Amino acid sequence: MKLPQVSGPRLIRDLQAQGFYVKRQTGGHAVVVHQIDPKRRAIIPVHGSKPIRPGTLRSILSGLQLTVDDLK
Repeated sequence: MKLPQVSGPRLIRDLQAQGFYVKRQTGGHAVVVHQIDPKRRAIIPVHGSKPIRPGTLRSILSGLQLTVDDLK
């Protein structure tokens, strides 16, 4: 399935709606963790409105155990 183009801040907002929170942020990267299952975590690049590259987004979704449909 085709991945959407999404920026780091937008992805974090979408993930927060699904039960994730920002554990910490250092520079241009934020660590998000699921509230119930802390093993579901990923590092999100936060570089303004610049879209996250497709391979990076796929890796983030894999680490969070989400699908593209979950993101939409």
